[in-house]
Amino acid sequence: MVIALVGAVVLVRLARLDGGSYLALVMAVFPWVAVGSLVPLGVALALRARWLSGVAGALVVVELCLLLPRYLGGGAEIPADAPRLRVATSSAHAGAVDPAALVDLVRTERVDVLSVAELSAETARALDSAGMAGLMPYRELRPEADSSLYSRLPLSDGGLLPLDTTWPQTGADVQVGGRTVRLVAVHTYYPLGDPGRWDADMTALREEAARGSEDTVFLGDFNATLDHGPMRDLLAAGLADVHDELGQGWAPTWPEGRWYPPLIQLDHVLHGPGLAAVSVHEAAVEGSDHRAVVAELALTD
Repeated sequence: MVIALVGAVVLVRLARLDGGSYLALVMAVFPWVAVGSLVPLGVALALRARWLSGVAGALVVVELCLLLPRYLGGGAEIPADAPRLRVATSSAHAGAVDPAALVDLVRTERVDVLSVAELSAETARALDSAGMAGLMPYRELRPEADSSLYSRLPLSDGGLLPLDTTWPQTGADVQVGGRTVRLVAVHTYYPLGDPGRWDADMTALREEAARGSEDTVFLGDFNATLDHGPMRDLLAAGLADVHDELGQGWAPTWPEGRWYPPLIQLDHVLHGPGLAAVSVHEAAVEGSDHRAVVAELALTD
């Protein structure tokens, strides 16, 4: 029975049956399912059940083939003089985030651009009072729309993107090394609330990525993992996930602030082919229910 359930989950993953479906909830924990599938394999081997062992072993092999590539990336060779951009994404958790902690993250990590989801007007004022105004004087603040951008560098062509998403996505341009990098602060709906709306949000992001430039960065809370079909479709539009690119495939970011560590990676930094990942790591921010993702990108030729 357990082996059959594991087989069903693998089928959903392979056939991309999670788009617009509550099966997306199962895909969110696919790596955990893969780890758990070692248990029935071990039991079958202990019982010397040859047929069951073969099936369980085959499922483990398929899971390894699906998951292992995201741990093998090493990143591209990047010239030392390549222009760099340090970005970060965090959730204000509907105002629960500690403003001083978020400002401290920006300061200590030397962040150039910060994407914030669930930002309220009150939290924006508290952030400025805590020092954000001095660190990041340029911004596209959209508390009425959810996602916002802070920047150490001047921003241009900012505003809400004309996308058919549940919450508007905020965009802006920044100049790096004489090139224009397009930034998109992302926050999609969540599959548990309405998988159809989540799928539509991801589709809209994919369409935006397909018509965007090579120098594009999408960053924020996608409410999706690399095992979700809609996320893989978004990447297929010409984007790369920084964690995947650098071989750091196990980087859960949610839920944060519980007695147990985060279990699922919902927060991502994606970029177009004009950039390459240099580094990435996660950081806890007091009051936020998501770990922040801090990434350094380099512009390539």
